[in-house]
Amino acid sequence: MKNIISCFFVFLCITQTAKAQNISQEDLAQIQAIEDSLMVYSHLIMNDSIEDHRFASTKLFIPMLVKALKHENSFQYDFKKLQHVSIQYPQDSTFRVFTFHLFVNDNEYHYFGAIQKNTEELNLLPLVDRKKELSDIEYQQTTNRAWYGAVYYNIVGFDSPEGRKYLLFGYDGHSFFNRRKVIDVISFEGDQAVFGHPVFVKRSNGQITEEKKRLLVEFSARSSVKVNYDLIQEAVVFDNLISIGPLGPNEKDSFVPDGSYQGYQLKEGIWEHIPKMFCDCPLEDGGAPRPEPVLDNNSKKDLFGND
Repeated sequence: MKNIISCFFVFLCITQTAKAQNISQEDLAQIQAIEDSLMVYSHLIMNDSIEDHRFASTKLFIPMLVKALKHENSFQYDFKKLQHVSIQYPQDSTFRVFTFHLFVNDNEYHYFGAIQKNTEELNLLPLVDRKKELSDIEYQQTTNRAWYGAVYYNIVGFDSPEGRKYLLFGYDGHSFFNRRKVIDVISFEGDQAVFGHPVFVKRSNGQITEEKKRLLVEFSARSSVKVNYDLIQEAVVFDNLISIGPLGPNEKDSFVPDGSYQGYQLKEGIWEHIPKMFCDCPLEDGGAPRPEPVLDNNSKKDLFGND
């Protein structure tokens, strides 16, 4: 096993070196110097206790990142020092997405991002967070200029009847009492990115009863919720949620996992809803236990699994 791990790291180093060779030594030195400054500013954006300092660091960070990306073949540079910035690639590496958030207060976050295409010359699409202006979020199609802001943690490509598309899995701090995770859908048309496509479908008796362009999962800030692509199940899997009522005055209901899961599975380019992703029948009936059950026969635990 140690030999396999060692070979794997050697392979990664060789691959990264080969990529870096596509960048001239002069460009590489300049990008690395800029990255050091970006690392400082990104740390301040995330950790400075003074709001004005966080905003000022954001204003300096964005043009500095663009300056680094303007160097030829910058797509091949991984910016590993930017630990507070999410950089996600699809399997085909045709583009990558930079996203990060700015904490304003307990009820407000601003999101920033950009999509870089895999080209020698810079092809960059800014992501402009307009979620506050969006209505019917799960049913609305937007562009990169009217983006539902989030920090992405995974990208999964798939083929649809209209061509190649990608699922974007993101996190949104949303509010003091509630968090959100979003599954958006992106494709490219000309010089813009299009977000939201009617690919999430529910059926009853063979008839479509619901068709969404993106999925929002809103849950209590006190709970942890899974929303991701499961390689074993080959499906999008997320926690089934139940209401625990409002957690504060003038607040709407909050939701927590009940220990079961639902999801969506790809069929002919459409993600079909699966109400129950795992069998929750008793073991004596040949079933398997649900992952991390919350609601069981222990009456001393609350809905969060606390004693």
